[in-house]
Amino acid sequence: MVRLHLHLLSDSTGETLENIAKAALAQYDDVETVRHFWPMVRTEMHLDRILQEIAQNPGLVIFTLVNPATRAALENRCRALGLPTVAPLDPVNDALSMLLGQQAKARPGRQHVLDAAYFARVDAIQFTIAHDDGIAHEDWEEADIVLAGVSRSSKTPTSIYLANRGFKTANIPIVVESPPPRFLFELKNPLVVGLTTSADRLIQVRRNRLLSLNQAAETDYVDQDAVSREIAFARRMFADNGWPVIDVTRRSIEETAAAIIALVNERRGQAPRATGE
Repeated sequence: MVRLHLHLLSDSTGETLENIAKAALAQYDDVETVRHFWPMVRTEMHLDRILQEIAQNPGLVIFTLVNPATRAALENRCRALGLPTVAPLDPVNDALSMLLGQQAKARPGRQHVLDAAYFARVDAIQFTIAHDDGIAHEDWEEADIVLAGVSRSSKTPTSIYLANRGFKTANIPIVVESPPPRFLFELKNPLVVGLTTSADRLIQVRRNRLLSLNQAAETDYVDQDAVSREIAFARRMFADNGWPVIDVTRRSIEETAAAIIALVNERRGQAPRATGE
């Protein structure tokens, strides 16, 4: 097991930097990472305090600092300490500057400006929370996406993720004993997507759910035959209505959402949707 001190310095919230570091670290095994996170670094006085801890815990320094003086101070001190530094956005900014014929404005946190895309995401999140688990189906025509699937097929977390990408998303459980409202089959605006999974995986997830609620572990809810019939019922419904189907058995929430967004863009005949991130 390798122990690594990872110092992340940002002049904004650091969300972009955290995602970059997370994606890179996922490619390595047997690494114990001690993460030191420093957001809103905008003065050299603040940087001086941070550099003291970096010196005490040497490791890799990754930063997104746009102020030239603050950046130079960090790079010079790390160079003196013999520590590597990485500015992951530099290659992107260099390429954009060359293609656009202009220099970056060096404005920290510019991606978090409260623009129209931001308010669209807030609106999408509010809509999605208010239309979880089949609630308020009379408003579904306002949705961008409606997810349908049996219980515990990742409908809610996928809906929330899509909402954070700016898509108004409703979801409804498919229950054999309680068919969905007729309104679901008459929708024109939203893309209805069926989520399915393997019976074995679904039973495992449901058993864990029952255990967390201290409920009986042996019911039709986790019976192999009953669950198989439930999944088959839902798949027939998806097929009968021509809805696209995504198998979430081996997909993460992010992968499922990406597949759904691709379907939405394909339906609209457009390039991947910008989300203001």
